[in-house]
Amino acid sequence: MKDKLHYSVIFQAEPEGGYTAIAPALPGCVSYGKTIEKAKINIKEAMELYLESLAAHGEKPGIENNTFVSSVGISPVRAYA
Repeated sequence: MKDKLHYSVIFQAEPEGGYTAIAPALPGCVSYGKTIEKAKINIKEAMELYLESLAAHGEKPGIENNTFVSSVGISPVRAYA
């Protein structure tokens, strides 16, 4: 059995409700769900289909190496000045 591939996913709450899910290492691989649980299910399916498409076209997927997610705080006064 092959090892599983692991990719970072960013979940963003949408103003109208629900969550957008983005897999940055797989350009264009984006999904949505009304709940965070549904967004996780949908992005997993989208990633699997994305990788199947790459394989069908003889392409290799991007690999994440030494990737981490962080946030940076900035002053709102400076950001809008």
